[in-house]
Amino acid sequence: MKLQLTLTTLFTALYLNNVYAITDDAYACNKAYEQGDFSTATTLATKALNANSRDRDALMCQGRTYSAQGDLKSALTALKSAEKLSADAFDKTIVALVTGHAYKNAGQYDQAIASYQESLKQAGIAKSKAFERVSYIGIGNAHFETRQYPLALESYLTATKLDANDNERGESFENIAETYHLMSQHDLALEYQIKAYFMHQKSGTPDQFAHSSIELGRYYAAAKNFTSAENTLNKIIKFANEQGGAYYEAQGSYVLAQVKAASGDMQSAKALIEKARLIAKNTNDSALDEEITKETQNLIK
Repeated sequence: MKLQLTLTTLFTALYLNNVYAITDDAYACNKAYEQGDFSTATTLATKALNANSRDRDALMCQGRTYSAQGDLKSALTALKSAEKLSADAFDKTIVALVTGHAYKNAGQYDQAIASYQESLKQAGIAKSKAFERVSYIGIGNAHFETRQYPLALESYLTATKLDANDNERGESFENIAETYHLMSQHDLALEYQIKAYFMHQKSGTPDQFAHSSIELGRYYAAAKNFTSAENTLNKIIKFANEQGGAYYEAQGSYVLAQVKAASGDMQSAKALIEKARLIAKNTNDSALDEEITKETQNLIK
């Protein structure tokens, strides 16, 4: 199973834990949305709204579902209706946050940032540090996707001050590490990825630990520390194999192939790519196979 830690997932966990009177259909709509079953989510939202056109939670779910299906206009219509039904700062925080996601999904980053800033403002009024944190991450992600890495870094670093536990700290450290990596500040990328690794080793899921390990190996390689890169990647490949994590075993293998190629061992690199492809074939994972091709197509001449 691939790591699926997204801002949308963070929103859902916070939202459903803070809503006290949500209808069954609206709740089920959100669950269907999280599972990627947008057809069912649409049906459930419609059902809830047919029963009560002022069901704000159903409108929210409808807006999220339209956004996921690429229909920004319909998403904004639903979310604006939900905003009109928002009675307090907490409700307004949620609407602004989801509106930011919708704009970001549509590639309208300036509007996304404006919405995230509004959610940040409303979260401050509501005294919700959890949603302030998610708002800062949203702003950071919008800057990240437009390659404005210093601005992304500023938001991510601010978000760390609002982290409530080791799991959240691990997530924040990974955001910072990746940003530093893309800024070619490899020592700082390593510093934060090592922190993320230990946070996820202590409190994360197996997926989070595996992902952080592979990224750590990648960043060691970027810093030309090939020995540490190989040791880190070999450990996670072994761990993934023992835990039945085929995706991470394959990903660790092709990243290790990149390390081997960088250090001049082309024979080992080729064998590792073949191993990764075999895992993709045996698990019928076409997306993984495409990922391997993308990451290794210029590796072996």
